[in-house]
Amino acid sequence: MTDATEPRKSRQWIRQVVDFGALAAFMISYFTTRDMIFATWVLVGASAIALAVGFAVERRFAPLPLITGLFALVFGLLTVFTHDDLFVKLKLTVQNGLLAAVLLGSIPLKKYPFKALLGSAIKVNDAAWRTLTFRYGLYFLAVAVLNEVFRSPEAVTAIWHFLGRDTPNPNDVWTGFRGVLWIAASVFGLSQVPLIMRNMIKDEEPGPISPDPGL
Repeated sequence: MTDATEPRKSRQWIRQVVDFGALAAFMISYFTTRDMIFATWVLVGASAIALAVGFAVERRFAPLPLITGLFALVFGLLTVFTHDDLFVKLKLTVQNGLLAAVLLGSIPLKKYPFKALLGSAIKVNDAAWRTLTFRYGLYFLAVAVLNEVFRSPEAVTAIWHFLGRDTPNPNDVWTGFRGVLWIAASVFGLSQVPLIMRNMIKDEEPGPISPDPGL
């Protein structure tokens, strides 16, 4: 590995820490106070910081973190101004549903917008972009569907009754799901590394690519 790649790898890890730090701050705030509105205030502030640090590190707004960061800010502000936690929970459904529609809808057209979102982070051939677009499209669709299940108190109650357990606090369940999703996103991103390595068009090591920047 050349010395020139070290600053780029350092920037990637800084972005990962900052982005996932926003989600960690949200979860810690919620489980400390059990106040979803207060935790959302923390998320809004941390998301703004993540965007600012990302710009300072890369001297630009990376497309995917920018998209998820703006969604976090918009739906977070809607939550704190209306005092309705529906919006912060709905954010995952809207964001991932739209991304899934764009990615999966682009495949028959042989257009790969995912390349525009991550093309500066990884360099692979068009066949790999097609596969990544399909896989990530399905991932985003699955997240949107699962979020609708876990943000619904009725669905949570039905699941816990089916398991023979007492009904939990729906906010606890959704926040816990958000943490599990964080881990799942990291595992999913790492699972794409073999495909990326086989199809790289430059001799460079890919950084950790997660479909969920954590915001």
